[in-house]
Amino acid sequence: MFKVFRIRQYITRAIRGGHIIYTLIGFLVVNWLSVRPYMRVFIPKKYRRNGSVLSMPERLRIVIEKLGTTFVKFGQILADRPDIVSEKLRTELKKLQSMARPIDHNLAMRLIEEELGGPLNKYFNEIENKKCIGAASIGQVYKGKLKNGEEVVIKIQRPDIESKIALDLELLKYLARQLVKEYPGFSTVDIVGFVEEFGETLKREMDYVNEASNVNRFNQMFKDVPYCKIPKVYMNLSTPRLLVMEYISGINPDDTRQLEQEGYDPHEIATNGVNVILTMIFKHGFFHADPHPGNLFILPGNKIALIDFGMVGSLKPAHMQFLADFTLGLANNDAAVITDALLVLCNKKFFADKDDLEFYVHDMLTRNSSLSYERINFSQILNESIKLIVKYELRIPATIYLLLKALATIENFGSKLYPDISLPAIIKPYAKELVMQKFSPSVIVHDIVDTAKDYVSLIKDFPAEMNEILFKLKHGKLIHEIHIGGPEGWQGAVHGIGKALSAALLLGFMLLVSAIMSIWGKTPWVGNVVFAISFFIALWLVLRSFIRSGI
Repeated sequence: MFKVFRIRQYITRAIRGGHIIYTLIGFLVVNWLSVRPYMRVFIPKKYRRNGSVLSMPERLRIVIEKLGTTFVKFGQILADRPDIVSEKLRTELKKLQSMARPIDHNLAMRLIEEELGGPLNKYFNEIENKKCIGAASIGQVYKGKLKNGEEVVIKIQRPDIESKIALDLELLKYLARQLVKEYPGFSTVDIVGFVEEFGETLKREMDYVNEASNVNRFNQMFKDVPYCKIPKVYMNLSTPRLLVMEYISGINPDDTRQLEQEGYDPHEIATNGVNVILTMIFKHGFFHADPHPGNLFILPGNKIALIDFGMVGSLKPAHMQFLADFTLGLANNDAAVITDALLVLCNKKFFADKDDLEFYVHDMLTRNSSLSYERINFSQILNESIKLIVKYELRIPATIYLLLKALATIENFGSKLYPDISLPAIIKPYAKELVMQKFSPSVIVHDIVDTAKDYVSLIKDFPAEMNEILFKLKHGKLIHEIHIGGPEGWQGAVHGIGKALSAALLLGFMLLVSAIMSIWGKTPWVGNVVFAISFFIALWLVLRSFIRSGI
């Protein structure tokens, strides 16, 4: 049985690998033909429009859609990464769509029964229309009714999707490694790390228990917020491949005519929607990463309901603090504050080109100075700032790109419903509250206690570490490694050696003078003081050298 399974697995991999190779070869052939005008007549019609050959980014998008689920999702994530792909390609990748055909209804029902461990009529009164209400690349959704009459949505995963995606991820990793090997310049953006990170994200999205826990977390966050509705999850009916949630019925926010006809207030809807996402970001550091109109419904009372919680973002306290500092720096038109916030985001305490970066930030603010703070496009300014960081090849946490996407989406959502809404004005109080928390008495006391612990630890460990250093000195086992790489490393090493020699000469002179003053001077105590100072400086320099060398 095991051998049969392995043979089937090898055959599946071979077929999938052959399909991918065939598709990529076709793409390369079309590229080859496109740069030879006399050969363009042989290019297939799907790569043409109005007699002209489609651009390379357009052809690439068509190929990605042909390759299926994993590659489409990979392209969609790349579309939000200006640090990896060009703006022209990003624009095209944003058009990617998962064009999934529904699986056979009987097969879907059988899969649901397998996950539940029993017949459908044991758990549901009905599954409406015997037809899915939505089909995506990973799963498809049905509307049903529980035994107690509650309406639910039933999300079932496609068969064998895990093994198919696992194979695609292996191939993507291989292609990424080969790309870095052939084009070393790609190592600066860590394309291999990006593929691995994408794989982990996709695996989490395939685990419906993970999505269910996301929903429960949002429910807890908004349990006392009257203008936000999060659906209930039926955990007793949910598994890693099956998700059963409360059915939400409302008006799509893009249908402004119906909203007006039924007496809804567009201004209040826009404000509520923006506040829901900002509360997630600034107060909880955990947010819905894809709040587009298809994942939002408007309920009576201008209430916002969210669905589809497979893609979420988590912010560390440092990320939230960055956003708060950036917001206040933007409100005060302060390039220095924004620059510091960007460098903190990249975990750069010391940056050689800081003045240069601040100049470009100031230039960006100047270009937008014709608008008041309340009227600027917040997500666009944040995106421009991230692009500046990318130009210096600094690493930015992946969550920040999800944050950019969420902010841009919700800003667009608000402005469509109510053009005069100001995202910057709504964000500012959240940012101020976050900054005030940073300087609250409890936080300050916590920082002082942490610092005191560090000093206590230093005092406690110092004798043992000093004994270890003296032991190594005594037995001649003290090793100091010097690593020099390239011209800059050599210059740094020479500079360091010069500083060390200067310090040694100065200390030697001080020790000599102190000895002379102690023996022949009229005030020997002065010589003793100089000697003591010299000794402690020398001891400090030696210890610092040992610490830096990692002994």
